[in-house]
Amino acid sequence: MHTRAAPVVLLIALAAASCSTPATPHAATRAWPAVSDPAAASLPGLVNVVAYHDNFWSGSAPEGAQGFRTLKRMGVRTVISVDGMEPEVALAHEQGLRYIHLPIGYNGMTDARRAELARAARDAMKDGPVYIHCHHGKHRSAGAAAAIAVSLGWDRPGDAVERMKVSGTSPNYKGLYACAATATVLSAAQLDAVPGAFPEVSPPPGFVKGMVEIDQHHDNLKEIEAAGWTTPSGHPDLVPVAEAGRLADLLRYAAGSPAAAAKPADFAAHLLASAELAQAIEDGLPARDAAALSAKFRLLGASCTDCHTKYRD
Repeated sequence: MHTRAAPVVLLIALAAASCSTPATPHAATRAWPAVSDPAAASLPGLVNVVAYHDNFWSGSAPEGAQGFRTLKRMGVRTVISVDGMEPEVALAHEQGLRYIHLPIGYNGMTDARRAELARAARDAMKDGPVYIHCHHGKHRSAGAAAAIAVSLGWDRPGDAVERMKVSGTSPNYKGLYACAATATVLSAAQLDAVPGAFPEVSPPPGFVKGMVEIDQHHDNLKEIEAAGWTTPSGHPDLVPVAEAGRLADLLRYAAGSPAAAAKPADFAAHLLASAELAQAIEDGLPARDAAALSAKFRLLGASCTDCHTKYRD
């Protein structure tokens, strides 16, 4: 097990990497987040980066080309996404990285998906370091990384669960914690029995894709709120009215979908209530009353959290 790299050492490594050829995987492991680190790390284009084994990290989705450049400097050769959104395969290819896309839900994963992830990680590690991510890097990727660590005999269930807490996994996601807590070591024969041809992109069903987009637009509105309900300087592509309007449209579409109709009636009601709040934010943006907009946004967040607690967590 590696000792924790001092912050100064990490900054020096980053500076050196930016002006020299990429480090080899062996050299990279001495400077990047280690399994002994007690807190998640933030790196250029990546947040919530936590090591679950030597050369095996969990974290957020890479942010643009910068995130993939950081992964290349870390020596990563394979990126595994468990997020519902289609990964940025083209950006990964620009850095010589390959993708594997095996989405999981916030409520955990099936035994079959755990075996697929374990085989994917085992095989990919033969080529070099592996990075696994979801959107924020706190919940789904942590649960997947912990389950993989147990399945491959790298860690014990209890220790893997503790590692998820370092990633910041919410205690509300009991299904994700159970993925690690109940995992067992998979034999070589069990792993070899899993088909090893994994897709770079697994297109989500229409409803799932819509919910992923809803999460993204909600996150965009968080950045807009932090910028005083104006376009953030770092994201000139985020137009406040467009983001709020798209969120309202997606929520309304989800409420009227067959998937919503198959759930209890109050599920659609939750979505419609959230849509009304998003619409109110869109309507109120021209007046730029920041306090009123933030009050509606808090109500929208509470509505989403309540719905997640009942139907997703």
